[in-house]
Amino acid sequence: MSVTVVDHALAAHLLAQLRDERTPPPLFRTLAKRLALVLTVEAIRDLPTTDVDVRTPLEPAAGKVLGDLVAVPILRAGLGMLEAVTELFPEVAVGYIGLERDEASLQPQSYYRKLPPVDGRHVLVLDPMLATGGSGSAATSAVRDGRPASIRFVCVVSAPEGIAKMEADHPDVPIFTAAVDRQLNDHGYILPGLGDFGDRLFGT
Repeated sequence: MSVTVVDHALAAHLLAQLRDERTPPPLFRTLAKRLALVLTVEAIRDLPTTDVDVRTPLEPAAGKVLGDLVAVPILRAGLGMLEAVTELFPEVAVGYIGLERDEASLQPQSYYRKLPPVDGRHVLVLDPMLATGGSGSAATSAVRDGRPASIRFVCVVSAPEGIAKMEADHPDVPIFTAAVDRQLNDHGYILPGLGDFGDRLFGT
């Protein structure tokens, strides 16, 4: 399994602002969207393309287009990354997987799933925090059931424990992240992390 830490000055700049506890929810949402855009561009870098012929206002031209894409945010925090993908690809199909973590067991509990057909399509699973890896692995398994051509996991911050979980369960799924942080605390939060992404995103 490959883990790509997006080494870009803009990604580092945006992540530093997201980590700052003083960043208010409206700005946090804007920063999350911008960082998700940087991460998505990296995640699709080597997706296959199809040759096409288009007509410019002056003459025909050869071009390339990406194959069918599907974006699947893990609710609720993944919604903070979705708009970046839909702005880049207005035609993208979108599915949703709702998972919440049981605070005692730290295991994911499913409460919602609505996916478009993914057979033969390229899927981006969006989850800002890859912490224990339970939610990421469960969502990836749900997508895999639909037989996609490929799955790519896109997150803002990851922990070694979450990466190890994904590697054990889905060794063929590449991970794209802005940072691999030190570790998890006793409550399953990433250190240093940036707190609860969903709470900061929605001001709850």
